[in-house]
Amino acid sequence: MKSIKKIIIVLIVTLSFLQTEAQTYKIDVSKSKITWIGKKVTGQHEGIVKFKDGNLIFKNKKLVGGNFNADMKSLTNTDQSGTSKMKLEGHLKSNDFFAVDDYPIANLIFKHIRNQGDNVYSISADLTIKGKTNPVKFDLVVKKNSAKADFTLDRTKFDIKYGSGSFFDDLGDKTIYDDFDMNVNLVF
Repeated sequence: MKSIKKIIIVLIVTLSFLQTEAQTYKIDVSKSKITWIGKKVTGQHEGIVKFKDGNLIFKNKKLVGGNFNADMKSLTNTDQSGTSKMKLEGHLKSNDFFAVDDYPIANLIFKHIRNQGDNVYSISADLTIKGKTNPVKFDLVVKKNSAKADFTLDRTKFDIKYGSGSFFDDLGDKTIYDDFDMNVNLVF
């Protein structure tokens, strides 16, 4: 009887070590940010969007999940100042672009994660901007308590068509390219 109890105890202890629970790490919204670059025929603009909240989920020290909410009302332009900066930020927040009064949050949810080794993960996720959800793919590099991803988005898939040569003719040098670049830096 004593040996059966010992075997059961050993099994319970062994199973508890094997079944490591997932750990959720909240991002530090004061240090994490999204940097964007939008290009047009005559140049480009860049800026920042802050996070409202977000999490990365790990199990056995491997990334297994993540979800993030970006505060679209925090959208700023960093390459201009004064009236030009305020005018561009107002236009980007308007219904022509991100309609932040109606859609104050953009959301990203990891759907599939493939470990590529060396702390690089291939991510397939659902991104919702302006009420439209589309799949996105990118690589996420995780180092200690930070993670980084760079990817390009087609804004027209999120119903942001203002100035797009794909939808409007004769825009000339007022054409704004559909793709914009995102650089995401997470600290957790």
